[in-house]
Amino acid sequence: MATVTAVRPTEGTSGNQYTDLQGRERCIYLATPKSSKAVWLTSLGPKLVWGNQETILPISKAAMQSEASPRIGQLSVPKKNFRSVNDGVKRIHVYSCGRNSVIWEVSPLAMKGNASHRVSELSRFKIPPAAFKEDRINGALSCGRESPIWEVSEAAKRAKSRLRLESLAKEKMPHRDYQPPREIESVVSDTAKKAIASARLESLSRAKSRPEGPFRDSKWPVSDLARNASATPRQLELAKPKGLVDGYQHERPVQRDISRASRRTIATTRTVDLARPIMRATMDHVQFNPDAFIVSDGAKRARCPPRIEELAQPMTRS
Repeated sequence: MATVTAVRPTEGTSGNQYTDLQGRERCIYLATPKSSKAVWLTSLGPKLVWGNQETILPISKAAMQSEASPRIGQLSVPKKNFRSVNDGVKRIHVYSCGRNSVIWEVSPLAMKGNASHRVSELSRFKIPPAAFKEDRINGALSCGRESPIWEVSEAAKRAKSRLRLESLAKEKMPHRDYQPPREIESVVSDTAKKAIASARLESLSRAKSRPEGPFRDSKWPVSDLARNASATPRQLELAKPKGLVDGYQHERPVQRDISRASRRTIATTRTVDLARPIMRATMDHVQFNPDAFIVSDGAKRARCPPRIEELAQPMTRS
């Protein structure tokens, strides 16, 4: 059997070789597996060829000569086929995951068979009672509900509408000044296409020319006239800072000297009491109580009242 080999175009070459292939040559080209892009610097492990039944790692001789254990032999037993011979040749149903189809052909004997008296009795539809009276015929496919479609009587067909009904049946008219919206794509008239723009329109449509910057340096010399200029009385008045209100006192500095009178003062008893810090016990001492489970002497000598004795009696159930 002759074999035909097709070489894929390598990266960097043009794809004309692929587009020029036709017929069998193109099928052979598409069926050829891609060449491995791994190099000897990046490849790890043995060289693998995909698309065959070879194992990734070679099987050792000891594994080839070893005998399977009873458990492995039990697991290797194929699954039992539960199909019966009486089922005949049946096609497996689509999407049945290998199971037998629940749809099968009816045998000729079943087609010729006669139903028993019990089957005929069960297949008879339910008969409504004699006193049942249906108000309206149920519509088709209505699941037992009444159909919203009913027949129009002849008197209703021959009835004449009143003026009030005709006025209510008229559609609402838009306002007399209403203008419908314009189309998004407006049609340009022939006169607009042939019109010539005026000189004013051409000047307005011309783009504004702006020179490229920088326009001026961040530091520039001040002229002699600007240096010798004197401010006007109005400018001097506007340059004055905003004054403070009469009687305003500035904030006291954070660090200031203590006066001699403050140094010689003696604190009162109340001030000393307020200045004394509060001593609080730690949570370990608060939560720890060595006498928590000790019964006091007063509780030992106590007598319970009759009401407590009554409540302490267990409930008697018959």
